[in-house]
Amino acid sequence: MSTTSNAAKPVDAQPDERRLKAPSWATGLLTGSRGPALGLVAMCVVFFIASPYFLTQNNLLNIVDQAVILGLLALGMTAVIITGGIDLSVGSVLALATMVLGWLSHDQGWPLLPSALVAIGVAGICGLVNGLGITFTRLPPFIATLAMMSVARGLANVITDGQQIVGYPDWFDNLSTTRYLGVFTIVTFVLVVLYMAGWAYMRYRTGGRELYAIGGSSEVARLAGISVRKRTILVYTVTGVLVGLAGVFLAMRLDSSQPSAGTGYELDAIAAVVIGGASLSGGVGSVTGTLIGVLIIGVLHNGLNLLGVSPFVQQIVIGLVIALAVMIDVLRRREAR
Repeated sequence: MSTTSNAAKPVDAQPDERRLKAPSWATGLLTGSRGPALGLVAMCVVFFIASPYFLTQNNLLNIVDQAVILGLLALGMTAVIITGGIDLSVGSVLALATMVLGWLSHDQGWPLLPSALVAIGVAGICGLVNGLGITFTRLPPFIATLAMMSVARGLANVITDGQQIVGYPDWFDNLSTTRYLGVFTIVTFVLVVLYMAGWAYMRYRTGGRELYAIGGSSEVARLAGISVRKRTILVYTVTGVLVGLAGVFLAMRLDSSQPSAGTGYELDAIAAVVIGGASLSGGVGSVTGTLIGVLIIGVLHNGLNLLGVSPFVQQIVIGLVIALAVMIDVLRRREAR
């Protein structure tokens, strides 16, 4: 009797085992970047039906051009969120970088290239301060970057007493407008290269895999020999550098430096990463998913503009899309359990 009973146990356990291991079709559909990609395709179909101008070559290239700034911010934000952090300062730091660029080149008479490098460096220092605040003073990422958001925005206004700086050389503006092969501008080419490098780093380099481990559990990662402090500081510093580069690119596009630049960009960057499949709890996300999220935000703004939808209504739509993306993430993690 006991032999029969013991033999029956593994047989009885098999259905539960299979049920746990076999994902449902919905979970498989929402895994990784497949769900966001399908959402992007569906959105394009809807706007194509609603507006005859949507799928024109000029409009599609316009979407790509407009996505460059958000793409740079979201690329850094991807690594931040994967580690379980958040960066609310990217919009303000972007404004600071643009103002440093304009102040050095116009008011101080510096050549434009050194001015751009210093502007990027200042943004990198802001990211470094964020990382040091989070790792050494134990400030929560939300608080540390919220403080930097206020400081950077204040500095951006102090530099020129809140005045914008207008007028850059034609060659500088042309970097964001002249198309090569009829498609790429210099700034879009840089964005593509950076995304390819980010994808390769996160997928194939040990440092990239360590970011996922930190997001999963920083304490477990530390016990496994990963330098959590070093990696965290590096992530926020690199994010700052990318934000500085975005600030320089924005000055190219606008032909001006404005202390109010970048307002609300942190929300769009977080939205693009979350829509792309990253989890705000950390440990989940991908560069590919973020790219799709950036395109979704860009297509959404562009399509709603073509339909004449108010910018205020667009904010409501973006908020609903973010809520939907977070709900899908919660359901996905619940299914995984």
